[in-house]
Amino acid sequence: MNTQQPPVPTLGADLRALRKARGFTLQGLADKLGRSVGWLSQVERELSEPSVSDLRQLAAALDVSLSSLFRSDAAAVQEAGFIVRSGARRPIGSREAGLVEELLSPDLTDDFEMVRSVFAAGSALAIPVRRPTQEVGYIVSGKLDLWIEGGLHKLGTGDSFRIRGEPFRWANPYDEPCVAIWVIAPPVY
Repeated sequence: MNTQQPPVPTLGADLRALRKARGFTLQGLADKLGRSVGWLSQVERELSEPSVSDLRQLAAALDVSLSSLFRSDAAAVQEAGFIVRSGARRPIGSREAGLVEELLSPDLTDDFEMVRSVFAAGSALAIPVRRPTQEVGYIVSGKLDLWIEGGLHKLGTGDSFRIRGEPFRWANPYDEPCVAIWVIAPPVY
């Protein structure tokens, strides 16, 4: 039996995964940041620690919230890379009003990510988005209206869905929040 612990993914590994998911080369992202390829490579390999100002620039360039680059609580050594406790989830997401998202996956280094989304009552994403991803979702509680390729689907507790790169938008015109779990490949947050 292998008792050796795998390396714990870090901020650098998450930044690398986000950079690749956005289609940036090291040179491309370094140029966008006005930094050297060497500096960015060192940040991704944990040889250099970015300042808060650097993290703001990275978050903006990668179109993620600044808070998504911070971990809430450090995982216990034996759980790191395996377990995410409910109080240690990282906030992520589109920053749309009325949508709160948390990363359920330990990090962004896998071929997919798992996300918990809470859509507030009365919230909506008015303009459709299209992502180069495959996504499946499951409605844990509440109701959600989901348009995929312009077709309206009214979803309720226990329903699931799949989006394969089609444009989509959502709305929760109902009186209670909707909670959904999404699996997205490749990771986009």
